[in-house]
Amino acid sequence: MAVQTKLLVAGAVVTSILAGCTDREIILPGERVGVREVLQDSETTGAETRENTTRSANLPAITNNASWAQSHVSPFARVSNAALSANLTPVWSTSIGQGDKRRARIITDPVVADGRIFTIDSAGRVSATSTSGAALWSYSLVPLRDDASDALAGGLAYNNGRLYVTSGFGTVSAVDAATGQEIWTQRLQTSATGAPTVFGGLVYVVAGDSTAWAIEEDDGRVRWQTDGLGDVGNVAGAAPPAVNDRHVVFAFGSGAVQGAFRQGGLNLWSADIVGARRGFAISLIDDITGYPVIDGQTAYAGNHSGRLVALNVNSGERLWTAQDGALNPVWPAGGSVYFVSDLNQLIRLDAADGTQIWSVDLPGYEPVRRPQRRRDSAFTNHGPILAGGRLIVASSDGLIRSFDPASGDLLSQTEIRGGATTRPVVAGGTLYVVSTAGVLHAYR
Repeated sequence: MAVQTKLLVAGAVVTSILAGCTDREIILPGERVGVREVLQDSETTGAETRENTTRSANLPAITNNASWAQSHVSPFARVSNAALSANLTPVWSTSIGQGDKRRARIITDPVVADGRIFTIDSAGRVSATSTSGAALWSYSLVPLRDDASDALAGGLAYNNGRLYVTSGFGTVSAVDAATGQEIWTQRLQTSATGAPTVFGGLVYVVAGDSTAWAIEEDDGRVRWQTDGLGDVGNVAGAAPPAVNDRHVVFAFGSGAVQGAFRQGGLNLWSADIVGARRGFAISLIDDITGYPVIDGQTAYAGNHSGRLVALNVNSGERLWTAQDGALNPVWPAGGSVYFVSDLNQLIRLDAADGTQIWSVDLPGYEPVRRPQRRRDSAFTNHGPILAGGRLIVASSDGLIRSFDPASGDLLSQTEIRGGATTRPVVAGGTLYVVSTAGVLHAYR
């Protein structure tokens, strides 16, 4: 034991001598920043604080349009700046059927053509209403052996006297817009809840969030189809295809965006919109809610969880990425891109590089009614659209808001009883929007 103790003491003395011979640790000058602070960015905190600026909006001239026949995602269908008065006044309102229920929602934006407004309620009933508010005709999309709650309704597009209707029951139909009589129906064997796009003799639609179809406008025959990837974390309603003279751009539930030649369906490119706000539950949903929008040679698309991208429509090359999701398709105008973000903000970006010009807060969560719960439910903000030289957003909190495109300043507010459940559309100087109660409202 004595020998062992002497060895331990000797080892300790040698260690201390060696330690004394080493150089003193050099402490580098400069500010100390924790690792967590360095890594913590807008992905984990939600949104960066960016200063708003006012910049000329360079808006297109106001257009006196008689129709709003399809989704604005395609250049040929977009009314860039529809005529609308500065102060909206309610003109009339009429029921279109069943409103929002716990397991049934109105997900279809109205379309307007030939002096009629076409809508679909939450029970799958298609209706035509005159521009004076009179009911013209209606019919149900629900098959005889099914129940309305078994599937969501689809979307609408008008072209050459026909109304094209998709359905969650797996059908695409052509209907006589004047009478409501069915002309043809194509069964896709999978849900078709997104609005169709009709152009150049073809009806384009995404079904089941994973398959894109091109269907002959005349007789309903399938010309071609292409497959994407599906996903379980999707939002109700698929994206309407965006079409120009040569291309069609599809979005799938997996977060993939695909470009193809519109006539033959040859795939040109595919791009995945990835990235999310970490620490937020919305990041679990990677569906494309900012539907692809074509403007010139650029296609814009955004997911539900924190990313918006600009892609070259010819090659799919990514031009820029913004760290904000899009809950609705963007509205491009005058070198800017306007959209409602995943954090319920109305945002304006520079279309050239994606830098933010301004952002304003929109209604977020409903006031808490029960103390034991932090939040009850969220408001939904539909839009924006550009009409009358201003941006218009219709919200489920019961207000239609107008904003200055140059500065983002709130210009006016108009009540909509029950709150909005669709994006507004404008035709003939009148704004149409459907409320959560299943009521079509007209403002002028």
